Amino acid sequence: MKYLIKFSYDGTAYCGYQKQKQKPSIEEELEKALQKINNNSPTKVCATGRTDKGVHAYCQYAHTELNVDITEKKLKRAMNSNLPPDIHVIEAKIVDDDFHARYDVLEKTYEYLINTGEYNPIERNYVFQYNYQLNIDKMQEAIKYFLGTHDFRAFVTDNKEKENCIRTITKAEIETNNEKIKITFTGNGFLRYQVRNMVGILIKVGEEKISPEIVEKIIESKDRTKAGKTAPPEGLYLVNVKYK
Repeated sequence: MKYLIKFSYDGTAYCGYQKQKQKPSIEEELEKALQKINNNSPTKVCATGRTDKGVHAYCQYAHTELNVDITEKKLKRAMNSNLPPDIHVIEAKIVDDDFHARYDVLEKTYEYLINTGEYNPIERNYVFQYNYQLNIDKMQEAIKYFLGTHDFRAFVTDNKEKENCIRTITKAEIETNNEKIKITFTGNGFLRYQVRNMVGILIKVGEEKISPEIVEKIIESKDRTKAGKTAPPEGLYLVNVKYK
């Protein structure tokens, strides 16, 4: 039986979603929990995508196949009983055999949080502690250039290995709440470090080191060296995934 698992996690203590030798990962914890449920048979999961070290998720999905007959509610309960407290299964449901958690995705939404006020040690793992003022108006101008379909090669780490860096972004917004900034991107897919690299260049615009229209030229250049620093992982969240 194939199941789709919806889950959330605090990525602080992990090397990222993907398994790595001798390093804790979200994927490893999920598979360890499922193996106990699946009559101790090694059990693989296939996720919507991978998040990097320190990145969090309110809404992540993965599919798995089990040999045991278990209801959706009992699977959710059993997984949460065997997972660490910084990973939580929100829902489990039976899906068709041809369903794929990665390839059936229509769009993903990421949010990035920045603190421009006083350093907050309590939020250091959950909000980028930038701690300086930024020109929000100029950032609002700059973020519009990301909308639409583009080759995002300039914002992808290790892009020489990526033959296709064309993606479509349907939402790109900046909201402010006192000294907090929330940057939201929705698109049909995102490449490794793409969101953090886009945030990095927006911060550079907010620092008034480059003008907003330079963002368009950087996209057109397809040159990673022109896009500046990668924003830290702590402020990044996968917040929603939509399926066909």
